[in-house]
Parts: sequence; structure tokens; C-alpha cells
Amino acid sequence: MKYYIISGETSGDNHASRVMLALKKLDSNATFRGMGGDASQAAGQELIIHQKEMAIMGFVEIITSLRKIARNLKLIKQDIKSWNPDVVLLVDYPGFNFKIAKYVYGIGIPVHYYISPKVWAWKEGRVKLIKKYITKLYCILPFEEAYFKKRNVESTYVGNPSKETVDEFLLTNTLVRDKKQIALLPGSRKQEINTSLPIMLEAMKEFSDYQLLVAQAPGFDDTFYHNFNPNLKLIKNDMYSLLAQCDAALVTSGTATLETALMNVPQVVCYRLNEISYRIGKMVVKLDYISLVNLILDKPCVTELIQSDFNPKRLKIELNLILHDADRKSKMTKEYAELHKIIGQGHPSSEVASLIWAELSH
Repeated sequence: MKYYIISGETSGDNHASRVMLALKKLDSNATFRGMGGDASQAAGQELIIHQKEMAIMGFVEIITSLRKIARNLKLIKQDIKSWNPDVVLLVDYPGFNFKIAKYVYGIGIPVHYYISPKVWAWKEGRVKLIKKYITKLYCILPFEEAYFKKRNVESTYVGNPSKETVDEFLLTNTLVRDKKQIALLPGSRKQEINTSLPIMLEAMKEFSDYQLLVAQAPGFDDTFYHNFNPNLKLIKNDMYSLLAQCDAALVTSGTATLETALMNVPQVVCYRLNEISYRIGKMVVKLDYISLVNLILDKPCVTELIQSDFNPKRLKIELNLILHDADRKSKMTKEYAELHKIIGQGHPSSEVASLIWAELSH
């Protein structure tokens, strides 16, 4: 079978690549094409566009990149039509992927969507689009299946890919936290790193007895990070090994907050956008929390420092608490255990691959 797969960010790329590897076990002649990153390419996908071309964050930044987005959208549509795949698998990245879904539906190719759009947070009107254009919807957050059921949309909770990959890592992990080390996870987009890393490094001046380990995002060379500080120790494409060695982590909002919690590392969540983008976001996003940890638990387990609260002074206070306050650390550990339980076991990559294969081969 021919599988056209589109992912637009690092986490989506990782999840997509695992589905491809699982599909190869079911379909030895599988061919993959589309938009993705390094992991998808390594899994055998022919990339028409590398996702780093689409790493744009914030309303204002998206507006200034509209021409580039439109050009890439047109290219993907043309490529799907000429390649004529058996199925299109969209992975997260809803702004772009909904446009693709509408087009693909129009030319009669089934559309499967893995990592369902977070319509429970904003743009609930997209539920109608899911109903109309998506053949199969796969959820990765425990509460999503019930949410969609209430709205007469059929979906399947396949488990959480971060839990799957963390559990696999922990089975063979031999790294120990015997050194005083702190993980900095400043994000995977240029503007995100440019905003977050200087604030994190300023706060860390008070913790000179700790070594800093920085998660290096795909597509960025050492020089980019060493411009902030030439002595930074960078860890590339190995976030779990990075976290396994650290006493605490400073994490920009996103999938990394959930992965840090599943790795049982105390964390402070940091988030700062362009002010106009943030104000627009506040008007349209209906959430009590920004981190997946707090959202899934539905309570404030990890501290979220947002916009002006994300500053060196507040960061130092919160980091001191998770490093040295025994009650704070104990409470967070208990809530992390609760998080593991809520998410449950599962192998979403092979589950999604099996469901796609069952649909195509019946």
C-alpha cells in the first residue's frame, strides 16, 4: 500500500515514524511519502517537505509566513493527487492538516487522523470538519474519547505515545541521578528557543553547583546554542537520557511537559509568546492550564510560569522548591504516579497501524 503521512513538528515526526515502522511489519511492501522530519525519513518516508520549513509558532508569526504556508500547502496537494496514495495519515498539526483533509476527502482518498486536534481547547467548530472529512480519528488523551462521543463523533483512544516510549526507555535505562544536573528544554522552534533559553540561563546563575544539560532540537547546530553560552552541554535527539540524569527540569509547554512527568522528573513549566499572539490566544483558548500534565490530572501539579511570570526571579523560586522542598517533591511524585495510572498502558503506534491496515485490507 501507499501511505501519505503528514507531520509538522518534532513530536509528530517521532509518532509518525513509529507508526511507519509498525505498518512495515504488517505490510512488507509499504511505501511512505509526505511531510515529516528526520525520524520519519529514517523510517523510510520520502520527504516532499521537511517539517523544519513549517516550524512557525504564534498568531503574528503565522500571519507573516502565510505565503510560505500557502506554497507548501499547494505543493502537498499536487503531490497527493499525482502519487494517489491508498490512505492519507495526518498527525497532529491541525491548522495545516485540516486543509489537507478537506482536499483529500474531495478526491476520494480515506483520511485517518492520529493525535486528534485539541478542539476541546479551542476552535470547537472543527468538530463538524472532523465529522465530515475524517474517516478514522485516533485520540491520545484519556478524556478525548468521551468528549467526541458526546458530540456524536466516533473516535478511538489508542493510548499515549509518550507513555509508550517512556515505558520502553525505563525498562532498559541504566542512567542514575548521581550528579547535580538540571535539564533545560527550551523548545524545538527558533523563536521559542530565542525567548526561553536566555531567561532559563539567567535564572541558572544562582545554581552554579549544578551542571546544565540542554535538549538540542533537530535542525539546529551546536553553534546556535553556543551563541547563548559557549559552555553549554548539549544533548541531541536523546531527551529521555537527558532527563534520566537530571534532578529537575525547566520545560517549555508542549509534549515535553508530559514526557518529563512520565520520566518522574520534577519540573517547572515555562511559556512565553509574542504579547499580541498571547492576547489573541487568551481570547480563543478555553483552558485552565497550558501543560498536558495539569490538563490530564485536572489540577495544578506542576507550576506554570506564563508570559511575564516566566522571569529569572520566579524561575529561581520555583526551581528551589522542586529541588529542596521535600513536601513539594513528594506531592509531585504522588501526582505523577496518578498520571501514569490515568493514561494507562497501551501501544498506540502498533494500534494505529493495525487499525489503518484493517481498514485498507478488508
